[in-house]
Amino acid sequence: MSVRYEIRAALPEDEEPLLALAHHLNTVNLPNDRGHVQRLLEHSKKSFAGEIRSASHRKFVFVLWDLREKRAVGTSMVVAQLGRRDAPYIYLDVIDEEKYSRAVDKHFHHQILRIGFSYKGPTEIGGLVVLPEYRAARERLGLLISYVRFLYIAAHRDQFQNEVLAELLPPLESDGTSHLWEALGRHFCDMSYAEADLLSSENKEFIKDLFPSGLIYASLFSKDAQSVIGKVGAQTKGVEKMLKRVGFRYAHRVDPFDGGPHFTAPTDEISLVQETELRRFAGPLGGGAREHGLVARENDGPPYFRAVFADLERVNKDLVKLSGDTIEHLGLEPETSVAVLPFA
Repeated sequence: MSVRYEIRAALPEDEEPLLALAHHLNTVNLPNDRGHVQRLLEHSKKSFAGEIRSASHRKFVFVLWDLREKRAVGTSMVVAQLGRRDAPYIYLDVIDEEKYSRAVDKHFHHQILRIGFSYKGPTEIGGLVVLPEYRAARERLGLLISYVRFLYIAAHRDQFQNEVLAELLPPLESDGTSHLWEALGRHFCDMSYAEADLLSSENKEFIKDLFPSGLIYASLFSKDAQSVIGKVGAQTKGVEKMLKRVGFRYAHRVDPFDGGPHFTAPTDEISLVQETELRRFAGPLGGGAREHGLVARENDGPPYFRAVFADLERVNKDLVKLSGDTIEHLGLEPETSVAVLPFA
């Protein structure tokens, strides 16, 4: 039986497929903008090839392919470091405050926002999308394209930071309106949410320049704006559940545009990072206990990285045996190094 789905490094020749996927996401990491996608893919290619000297400047984009239908059906990415001197990581801290006056016997609970900056920020995972018609596939393709990021981080641990961040989308209106942006950002930037979001994908300097630097009481916002701060939208509830399962927690920080929550985890405490193993290929499956998981191989030239979901047999602490279709598809020879992430 031949391999149907493959994850590989996204390269400049994947422009049209990635642009089609961006149409279904259209976020700061993957906006539906051809120029941005072109630059992102060139950056991804140089990152996988090791052509970007500073590891902290690398971005890795993965594309999930349906080989039978010859189409890209999903994508995800890893930003090695979100927040540098030339492009800080910008967020809003969410602070709880209680006020009480004995004189009038009044008690209030306030939510306060305060803009923050980091110039040596965390590794970020993002840009995750699977085509709607593939989301219910029995192969659980959303998990595959999500998990591959943690496999890659584990296999190249020295290239990534000691904390990993995931920004989740909050509830948005059907037309894309962000209530928090209308209550806050628009008053200081004089842009629509869509305009500001697209601009921030390339340059966040205007946020630092224009946003207020003091404490902002969310009590002054509309009820709709208050209700989305730190909340997860319906479209990312599944992602939230997965992140919590592998070790992420809400960091009491949100996106300055739409109030989407930031989830973080210490890199070495993420279960998927801990469970990824670097092994050597030892031949076809034998009579030992079989498992399933992601198996990845890297090459010095294009496509640089390829991963498939496969049957596997861990022989000892160093070796792994694989099914014939996986061996053939990845072009494995004895002693070839592979990264393995077994699935429970």
